[in-house]
Amino acid sequence: MRVLGLSAFYHDSAAALVEDGRILAAAQEERFTRKKHDPAFPRNAIDYCLSQTPSGAAGIDRIVFYEKPFVKFERLLETYLAFAPQGFASFRKAMPLWIGEKLFQRDLLLRELKAIDPALGDRKKLGFGEHHYSHAASAYYPSPFTSALVLTMDGVGEWATTTAALGRGDDLEIIKEIRFPHSLGLLYSAFTYYTGFKVNSGEYKVMGLAPYGTPKYAQTILEHLIDVKADGSFRLNMDYFSYCTGLTMTDARFDALFGGPPRRPDERLEQRHMDLAASIQAVTEDVVLRLTRALAAETGEKNLCLAGGVALNCVANGKVLRDGAFERIFIQPASGDAGGALGAALTGYYDGRRDARKKSIVQEPDAMQGSYLGPSYAQADIEERLEKAGAKFHVVDDAALISETAAALAAGQAVGWHQGRMEFGPRALGGRSILGDPRSPTMQKVLNLKVKYRESFRPFAPSVLREKVADWFDLDTDSPYMLLVADVKDSRCRKMSAEEQQLFGIDKLNVLRSEIPAVTHVDYSARIQTVHKETNPRYHALIEAFAGLTGCPVVVNTSFNVRGEPIVATPEDAFACFMGTEIEFLAVGNCILRKDEQNPALKRDYKDAFELD
Repeated sequence: MRVLGLSAFYHDSAAALVEDGRILAAAQEERFTRKKHDPAFPRNAIDYCLSQTPSGAAGIDRIVFYEKPFVKFERLLETYLAFAPQGFASFRKAMPLWIGEKLFQRDLLLRELKAIDPALGDRKKLGFGEHHYSHAASAYYPSPFTSALVLTMDGVGEWATTTAALGRGDDLEIIKEIRFPHSLGLLYSAFTYYTGFKVNSGEYKVMGLAPYGTPKYAQTILEHLIDVKADGSFRLNMDYFSYCTGLTMTDARFDALFGGPPRRPDERLEQRHMDLAASIQAVTEDVVLRLTRALAAETGEKNLCLAGGVALNCVANGKVLRDGAFERIFIQPASGDAGGALGAALTGYYDGRRDARKKSIVQEPDAMQGSYLGPSYAQADIEERLEKAGAKFHVVDDAALISETAAALAAGQAVGWHQGRMEFGPRALGGRSILGDPRSPTMQKVLNLKVKYRESFRPFAPSVLREKVADWFDLDTDSPYMLLVADVKDSRCRKMSAEEQQLFGIDKLNVLRSEIPAVTHVDYSARIQTVHKETNPRYHALIEAFAGLTGCPVVVNTSFNVRGEPIVATPEDAFACFMGTEIEFLAVGNCILRKDEQNPALKRDYKDAFELD
C-alpha cells in the first residue's frame, strides 16, 4: 500500500511517500523553488516522491493532508467572537483568503493533484488528518519503540497547542491536550518577535542567543505572562499578547513590562535582548521538564517521542534526556510542519491496521534512514550539470575524494559537501553541508560572516563519529539528527578567566574555550550530531580520515546555504553557493572543485540574493 502525505498553505510545505509502512521519500517544497519556508502546494516535492516508485501516480492508494481546514476556520471564527470587536482588522484581512481558498481546500487540492496526474485526482483517495495527530504519528511510527509517550508542542494546529499521546503497537491515541490561545510555541515566538527576529524562522536565533545572557526576566514571565502548574499544564495571560486580535505578537503592555518597544531587525543587539532570550529559554525548559516528568509518572512509559516545532529546541531536549524521567528518547528530525506530511502518510497507512509494525517496521536506531530521504544524483548527471554551469572540476575515485577533502579541512578551508540523498527537515546532516575544522579559533566567525552571511553570534554544530562522542562530549547516546545539546567534556575545555567572563556577550566569541572552539558555544555546550557508518558511510569515512590527520574525530557542520536561502538541493545550487561565498573547496559526488581554478566571471553577488530570515 502506497500513501502520499502532504502539508501546505501555512509554512514549510512538503510531501512524503510511504509504502507498506516504509518511508520511501520526503522533501520540502522550498528546496525546489528556492523560497525559504515556501507555503505553496508542494508540486515539486510530490513529483520527486512519485519518481521514487516505479508505478508513479497510478500506484498511489491514498493521499492524506496533514490537518483539517474546516476545524481551523472554526477556531478563527470562535477566536474573533471571543475577542470582538477587537481584532476586526485582522479578521477582515483573513476572510477573503479563507472564503476564497481554504474553506474549499479539498477542491483546491484535487485540482492541483489532478494537474500533476489525473490518477491523483480521485476524490475517494483524498483524506484529512489532524495537525497534532500528524505530528505525533511522524514521531511515533518511525521510532524504534513498540510503546511510547508522544509529546507534541508547537504554535497551534486546529485547536491544540500541546498534546500527549500514547503509542501501543499500531495504535496511537491522543490522551491530553492544551488548546489555543495557550501555547508554549507562540509564547516563544512572541519573544522571537520582540527581540527583532522573524517568527517561524528566527526561533533558532533566540535559542542561540540565550547563552550570552542571564535569565533575569524569567520570574517576570512566570508572574505576568504564563501560569505554570506542577504538572506542566499552563495558561497564558492574553492581556499581554495580540496574536489573537492583531497583526503582531505582542502589545503595549508587553512592551511596558520589558522596558521598551520590540527591537527592529536592523537594530544592534544589546545585553537586554540576550537576557530576554535567556529568560524565555529558561521558562521553556522549565515547562517542558514539568510536562515530561508528570507524564512519565502518570503513564509509566519509559520511552518518549517528541514532535512539533518546540521539539526543535535542542537545548530543552538535552535537559529532558539528562533529567532521566525517560530511558530513551526519539525526536522526529522534521519536527515542524514539513514533518506533518510524513505523519499524514503514516497515519493513512496505519489507519485500521493491526500488527503491521511487528513485521519489519520497528527497527534500530529508527526508521528515518538518517533522514536522508530527498533526491540524489548519479555521477554522470552531476558531471553534466556542473559542465553546463561552467564549473571546472576533477573526477576522482572514492579514496581520493575522502583524502583530498580531509586534507582541505585540515588545512583550514571551508568545504562544501554535496553527497547522496538530501536531508528531510531543517538540519544539514552530512548530505548538503558546509564543513570546517573545529580546532580553528577563527572558523566560527569566518563561516558566519564570510560564508553564511549571518549574525556572528550564531553557533555551529559538531559532527562527531558515534563511537567517539563520549570522548569529546558529556553524551553517550545516539544523536543523529542534531537535536540534543550537551557540554563539551571538561578535559577538552579551557575555563574563562574572571575578566573574560565579564566581557559583553558577543565579545566572548573571541575567547578560546576548548580544543574545538568553532563548535563550543559560550556556555561550553554543543548541538551534537553523531555520525553513523550504517546511515552515511561516506561522511563517516571523511571524519575518520580527518581524525587520522589531526587526531580530532569532529568536524564543523552547518547547512549548505547562505542566510535566507533554503539548503541547496541540486549540484547547480551547490556550485552557485560555492561561487557566491568564500567556500574554498567543493565536493559534489566524486567531483572536486577548487575556488582558485574557477572562472572569476562566474563569481556571484550572493550576499543579498535572498530575503533575510
